[in-house]
Amino acid sequence: MMRSICLAILLMLSAPAIADGDDHDRARAALERGDILPLSRILAIVEKTWGGRVIEVDLGRDDGRFVYEIEIVTPAGRLLEAEIDAATGDLIENEYEDD
Repeated sequence: MMRSICLAILLMLSAPAIADGDDHDRARAALERGDILPLSRILAIVEKTWGGRVIEVDLGRDDGRFVYEIEIVTPAGRLLEAEIDAATGDLIENEYEDD
């Protein structure tokens, strides 16, 4: 499952982007500079911590740092949103959407 998600994200990153090509370029440059961890490493942390199925991943900036925002359907069927520091892999915040 993790390989499928990584492959899908890599295909999206390698496909020509119309509206958000700059975002992809900035994310790729941040990875190349070592400012962020590879998504595969972040997904491994998510899998180990919560299990379940990742349904959405966004990379953004918050308070000057890169943050992965990840939505997960847990094994119990709950929707969880986690914010993870993209540079360290540390959990910033998480919340269940149904709370």
